[in-house]
Amino acid sequence: MVIRVLGLDPGLRNTGWGIITVDGNRLRAVADGTVRSDERLSLAERLAQLYEGLDRVIADYAPHEAAVENTFVNKNPASTLKLGQARGVVLLAPARAGIPVTEYQPSLVKKAVVGTGGAAKQQMGMMVKALLPGAACDSADSADALAVAICHAHFRASAAALALAGVAR
Repeated sequence: MVIRVLGLDPGLRNTGWGIITVDGNRLRAVADGTVRSDERLSLAERLAQLYEGLDRVIADYAPHEAAVENTFVNKNPASTLKLGQARGVVLLAPARAGIPVTEYQPSLVKKAVVGTGGAAKQQMGMMVKALLPGAACDSADSADALAVAICHAHFRASAAALALAGVAR
């Protein structure tokens, strides 16, 4: 059975998204892009822009599963709070569409794609393009989102088993 996975890299300014198909151990890029919010708008309006953009992606590509990178910023509390609110929207959009959502730590995404949890952004981008020939990777955010989708493709059976066992995802 072919599964469509939506990978998401949350951010208030730019939220990357990437759609791949998973057919056994074969992965194929379908589409990727970035949902951007207008910095001149209020926080609530920007969050609405993110939700509407992701809602369109979900409507256009009808993914079966979604994966989100679990990101944290610790330097600036205000930035951390805003990122947390954007993450909430990124988790909400697929959940409202009835799509199961799994979160992955950045180090696990890097390990799944490059082979080491300390991989640099440039290495990630190169490996995403190697693993998904034809992927547009129009931004670092969309390349990161595709990396999250690849990670989910590798670990989705484990995530499903944990869910069946009642372990939080």
